This record gives sequence, structure tokens and C-alpha cells, in this order.
Amino acid sequence: MISVILCFSTMIVRSQSFVRSSDLFTRTDGNSKAGQLNIIQDPALDTLISRYILGYKNLEEKNGYSGMEGFRIQIYSSSNRNAREESGKARAEFMSKFPDIVSYPLFAEPGYYKIRVGDFRTKTEATRLFLLISKVFPDAYIVPDIINFPDLNIK
Repeated sequence: MISVILCFSTMIVRSQSFVRSSDLFTRTDGNSKAGQLNIIQDPALDTLISRYILGYKNLEEKNGYSGMEGFRIQIYSSSNRNAREESGKARAEFMSKFPDIVSYPLFAEPGYYKIRVGDFRTKTEATRLFLLISKVFPDAYIVPDIINFPDLNIK
């Protein structure tokens, strides 16, 4: 009985991928002048990194897109009969007044149409823009969401 449990538990452990920190920093370009990186750390950190990566993979599979945890500003949400048309009007108005900010139309069961805008890594980033948007859309509020990865090349 104990051997069956041990065999089963080893199969479960093997089915999950494990990421070591040193694997994250390997070079694949074949640069012969590259140095060597030695990482000295507690092995528990590798476990935490693996859990973090696995969590985002599961999130990607569940939602169908990749991203990271962040914030957006929700400017419209309704389940009225004409919510679809109203959400389109709200989005068009937003796009005309804030052309540089991306907007996302969403549909949530059982019939809610929502418009969320922006991709903010922190609530502080969202708050800066929220103060401007709330003047035009007084019912707007900041919501946690899965956002697109930010472009780090923009300065």
C-alpha cells in the first residue's frame, strides 16, 4: 500500500514542471564570451518561482490570453436591454475624448456589457488617469484586472 502511494506521489510531482532560478538566466545565443552566473539562494525560492509561473500559465489557459495582474478603469457597466448599444456609445465617446488610451469592451454573464480602459501596473498609475476620466465619466471606478504586458521600451 505504501509503495502505491509513493509511486503515485512521484508521478504527480513529475507531471508538474519545476523551474530553477539558474534556468531563467541561461543564454541561448551561443555567445562564447559570456560569463558564468552563480546563484546562491535557498531552494525554497525555486519552489516559489515555479508556483508563480504555474499560476500564470493556469490563468492564461483559463482566460485564453496572457497578461499580468494590474488595474483598469471601468467606465461603463449595464445589463439593460439596450446595454450593447449604450456600451458602444460610451466606448466611442471615450475614444474621441481620450484617443491615446486603449479601451476594452467586455461581456460578462448573465448579460453585462462593460467598458474598461487602460493597462496600469499599480493602483497609483490608474489613479492619476482616473482623476481625469471621472470628470467625463462620473460613474467610473478602478478595478483589478488582468492587463496586457506593458511596453518597457517607452520612455
